[in-house]
Amino acid sequence: MIDPSEVASRVATIRQEITSAGGKDVSLIAVTKTFGMDAIAAALLSGCDGVGENYAQELLSKATVGLPEIPVHFIGGIQTNKVKSIAPFVSVWQSVDRLSVVSELAKRVPGAQVLLQVNTTDESTKGGLAPSEVESMCVSASEVGLVVLGLMTLGPTGGTAREQEAAFRQLRSLVEANHLEVCSMGMSDDFPIAVACGSTMVRIGSRLFGPRPRQ
Repeated sequence: MIDPSEVASRVATIRQEITSAGGKDVSLIAVTKTFGMDAIAAALLSGCDGVGENYAQELLSKATVGLPEIPVHFIGGIQTNKVKSIAPFVSVWQSVDRLSVVSELAKRVPGAQVLLQVNTTDESTKGGLAPSEVESMCVSASEVGLVVLGLMTLGPTGGTAREQEAAFRQLRSLVEANHLEVCSMGMSDDFPIAVACGSTMVRIGSRLFGPRPRQ
């Protein structure tokens, strides 16, 4: 079982670290994938700004139990055939990275709030747009009625602090170049560097809830 008081203490610590890294008005999204409803409840009670789910089927299972009143960010790879089923439960779609997803969201969720995922590390194992594709995708998504709030990225796998900083600074630069508001970057292992580079939203899982349960 997740201890809500322990999660609240960890949230307070993380917010202090965000402030120490120079962050102001940084949203904290609690990544609750693979955890139970107790993690979502603890995130709500501790004042997190939303929860992040990665898997459509898991989100649907949780929804049948009854999600509390907290924004749900879908942060996993988006399968077009799953959009319709999970749309009623998603507040922000954080990993939009191709036109087929843009089209499906426009069809199923008119006016959906989205973040475009950008691959700032050039790793083939990561999804996301190439940096050079961001501007045209912003235009395409806006033209069909989606609300592009900003961009998101994943830091380099096993990267050095310098490599993390390079990836995060690139995303921040793209956010500013495209006149966007949200810069979603930084996870449990690298969020202080992301915040120092201009993140406005961090996605934290293990630092809040501990090791993820085995699937």
